[in-house]
Amino acid sequence: MTQASASPDAPRRNGLSLVDVVAQSVGFMGPVFSVSILLPLLVGMNAAGRGAGSAAPLAVLIATVGMLALGWIVSAYARRVKTAGSLYNYVTLGLGQRAGAAAGLMYYAGVLLLGAAIGPLVGGYLHDTLAAEFHVQPLPVWGWQLLILVGVVALVYVGVEFSVRSQLVLSLISVGVLLIFFIYVIVKVGGGNSATAFSPDTAQDGWSGILFAVLYGVLLFTGFEAAANLAEEAKDPQRHIPKAVTFSVLAAAVFFLIGTYAQVAGFHFDLNVMAKASGAPLNALAGGSPGGYGSTSWGRLVELVVFLDMIAVYVGISVSATRGVLTMARDGWLPRPLATVSIRRGSPTGGTVLVGMAYLAVIGISHLFPRLLELPGAPSYLATYSWFSTFGIFCLAAIYLMMALGAPRGLRDHPRRWLVWLCAAVGVMLTAGALFGSVYKVPSPTVYATYFALGWFVAATVIAVFVGRRRARDEPTRAMHERPSSSECRG
Repeated sequence: MTQASASPDAPRRNGLSLVDVVAQSVGFMGPVFSVSILLPLLVGMNAAGRGAGSAAPLAVLIATVGMLALGWIVSAYARRVKTAGSLYNYVTLGLGQRAGAAAGLMYYAGVLLLGAAIGPLVGGYLHDTLAAEFHVQPLPVWGWQLLILVGVVALVYVGVEFSVRSQLVLSLISVGVLLIFFIYVIVKVGGGNSATAFSPDTAQDGWSGILFAVLYGVLLFTGFEAAANLAEEAKDPQRHIPKAVTFSVLAAAVFFLIGTYAQVAGFHFDLNVMAKASGAPLNALAGGSPGGYGSTSWGRLVELVVFLDMIAVYVGISVSATRGVLTMARDGWLPRPLATVSIRRGSPTGGTVLVGMAYLAVIGISHLFPRLLELPGAPSYLATYSWFSTFGIFCLAAIYLMMALGAPRGLRDHPRRWLVWLCAAVGVMLTAGALFGSVYKVPSPTVYATYFALGWFVAATVIAVFVGRRRARDEPTRAMHERPSSSECRG
């Protein structure tokens, strides 16, 4: 058929190795990007004014336990489900078709806008870093944003193998450099190192502060499940996807623990000193300023690897978004043209076009309407990132919650029922707390992103009910015509 190349039944490449799918999860999480910006939130320099203080590593350790529980649930589902929809399919198994559809619409809207948030940030970061370090401005902020957007969309369209391997290279370089620096800081601290970083007694607000910081610890791991979006393109998804999810959480946890401890120890466990460097704690430690452990060259190298990890996150989120849009459209919950796939490249063309348009729209908003999301003292690209990333992270945390709630039903025939219930309970507590943290004392306009996310969930539920009724009504007709059409297409 002439439309075979645009068919959702078009053959897909099943050549991704275990390393490739690990790269997808690690790229989405962005370990370097996360650990470089979230330390102030963990220690208590946030809108609520609460945190773990010097015990931030303990908060990360507790968050790791919770994320391992969620990771176990994802792994258990991944052994049974071989589709690109990941969490959308898992919630469907646990809570039913329409709840799953609403969850999918919310999840992939969150992924899409989380990716869109990275675009303004990475372009603005590159522009301002070049201006501050080298006093050059070859392009305006929007010029860098558009140039990087074109590059990312091209990477996603060229093919998934190239996309994930690009993420792997970028992540390995950035994580490797920063890991060396963190170990160097710990060694330089010498006798000043202390196990008090894992003691609740050193938290500024005791256990309440530590548990509140755990909410931000969850943000470190956001996107850990991204490997599951490549289930249709992996060589052995039932084996590789569960391993990739578990390994990604564990490897990221080790890096986050070392990185958090090194930064807290580097500031000598002194909250007042940390507060002075709250805007860029990692840069303060790596640069040649008083109290730092590096030099101007080290500071610039750290800025470079943070930029590289931002690009890896940008690509990773985009790959996940295109696969999710493909699956939702193929299942009839989104317009059918979004299910188109390129036979030559094996990449979702409809999803790639949607991703490019959404990213371009957000870049446009940050420049055409700078006061819409304005934050006092912050450049427009940072305010845009703050708003859209808050929307995206809330959506992802909500779906983690729904997946955990549905796990006892979706995995009801699992041989270790007690473990299903245990992981589900831990996952529910962790994600419910994270959702609470996303609204508690969060200032405007950032808090409005959460309200918009809640509004979108209501809209997604209405869409799921309406489309579900239409699908049920059209099912007899579709069943009559689907098999001949499919055979004809394959022929």
